Amino acid sequence: MAYRYFTDEQKERANTVDLKDFLERQGERLLRSGPEWRMANDHSITIRGNRWYDHGSGGKGGAAIAFVIYYYGKSFPEAVSMLLGGEQGETYRQSKKQEEVQRGPFTLPAVNGDMRRVFAYLLRSRLLDHEVVSAFAKEKLIYESLEPSKDGSRQYHNAIFVGYDPEGKARHAHKKGIYTVGKSYRGNLESSDPRYSFHWNGKSNEVFVFEAPIDMLSYISLHKAGWKDHSYVALCGVGPQALFQMLKDYSELKKIHLCLDHDIAGLEAAERIREKLAEAGYPDVKQELSTWKDWNEDIKAMRGVEAIPAEEKPPPGLVEERWLQMA
Repeated sequence: MAYRYFTDEQKERANTVDLKDFLERQGERLLRSGPEWRMANDHSITIRGNRWYDHGSGGKGGAAIAFVIYYYGKSFPEAVSMLLGGEQGETYRQSKKQEEVQRGPFTLPAVNGDMRRVFAYLLRSRLLDHEVVSAFAKEKLIYESLEPSKDGSRQYHNAIFVGYDPEGKARHAHKKGIYTVGKSYRGNLESSDPRYSFHWNGKSNEVFVFEAPIDMLSYISLHKAGWKDHSYVALCGVGPQALFQMLKDYSELKKIHLCLDHDIAGLEAAERIREKLAEAGYPDVKQELSTWKDWNEDIKAMRGVEAIPAEEKPPPGLVEERWLQMA
């Protein structure tokens, strides 16, 4: 490919392309994740405006040009050309600003006077064990929030799953809507530090790793014997920062159980994390799979409630065949 010269203005315009608009027009599917968007086929990558971050890469991220180079394997000139519309002459929406936003200090939502609604949701709707939920609530790892709507016309109650650093300072919060009608909100609070997501510190050398807080609480509810002795972490996604931070903060942790979702995204994430653990010198890694899609679905099935089936990764040959059919 012959070298193409780009002006500074063209490079700036390419670098400030709104990645949501760009990716959707490439046929990519995006999932809402709080104030950000998550790649449907790789949950570790989030975007916001022209900025992106790969939570599974150990720190890779940046603006639009770097994303196209990283995700699509393009050279710098190819990436700029692609973002400027290339031969198709596409014009992508510009990010309102380069999203170099300085996020405010992390603050937890206001606490409600009781946890009646959250307990009802976790015990009756999600079928979790009362003693397990009570243990987390006692340690202020779970509470019920009271938050006004944007127009101030009503108050919302949500389940808040808090993550603390080793000094006991709240650094992360995952919010889960507790209303059972329709699709409830879930996401990490803005300014949360992904290194300190929802977790439990035990005294043994074992740590169990999950995607979401309710997955983690479901597994413990299913395996209660001596559970407090072990450590557990909910990644609140599939990026491994919280796991690696625990391994750094608690050097006694040597045996790792990957208990991510039994679906294609969870299986692929477990493979990536296992590889990173091997590179970091942690060979004692065991994968534990739920029978159904995740550990909460296992509880539902045990209670006679309709559960979502697990997904298996298709053989590589089948994936290639599907791509050829789509070409």
